[in-house]
Amino acid sequence: MQIDFNSRAQVPGEVLVSDLDGESVLLNLKTESYFGLDEVGAWMWNVVTGAESIEAAYEAMKDDCDVDPARLRTDLSTLLEQLVAEGLIRIES
Repeated sequence: MQIDFNSRAQVPGEVLVSDLDGESVLLNLKTESYFGLDEVGAWMWNVVTGAESIEAAYEAMKDDCDVDPARLRTDLSTLLEQLVAEGLIRIES
């Protein structure tokens, strides 16, 4: 799946998020699938789910961290693809 950075990431209503010492656990109550995020993943989750678009989240992340922009885009796309596959996030145009 190709992530459209002009889209917005939405958390489905059946997904619970629990923060634990900087890390997060995501649980889809419908499918009973869960996913653990380390500190970086939890930070990415918080930025992307609070932004008006994935591109806006990417730009904010790019300004806040010292990482190659191409690597950041790839890592963000990979994370979102995994979360979509698990039903833990929805990408909406």
